[in-house]
Amino acid sequence: MSVQCKRCNSVECVKSGMASNKQRYRCKGCSYHFTLGDGRLKESTAVKKALAVLLYATARTSFRRIGKILNVDHSLVYRWIRETAESLPEPAVANDITEVELDEMWHFIKDKKTASFGLSKQLTVIQGEPLHGLQVIVMLKRSESFTKNSNI
Repeated sequence: MSVQCKRCNSVECVKSGMASNKQRYRCKGCSYHFTLGDGRLKESTAVKKALAVLLYATARTSFRRIGKILNVDHSLVYRWIRETAESLPEPAVANDITEVELDEMWHFIKDKKTASFGLSKQLTVIQGEPLHGLQVIVMLKRSESFTKNSNI
């Protein structure tokens, strides 16, 4: 097995003593000292990270709930999910998409009766194109000062 330098990727590495009961190597090309593997990452942490990604992706579990299940902080769960997402390739989207269907989702605080908008109320729609090929539609709640005889 040839050892590869972590800094310059050279395979001209020689043994250079021991550090924390691990074999230490020195690169002949750049004189960098290193050990194989990452001693900071425990196997149990890798298992928790993989389980967190699975729970988030398949079970749609929140970061806080995953943190409670795995006994880690929710911000760490967020970092794990983000790191995993950034390591994945961009999804391929077909160029021939001409129509997209969106389901509506409403969040009500306390009681549905207190909501002042919904299917029976008018909403203002603002449409824009921030980047070529991307389209944004924002639905705003009608304000109290809105006039019904507007010429917009």
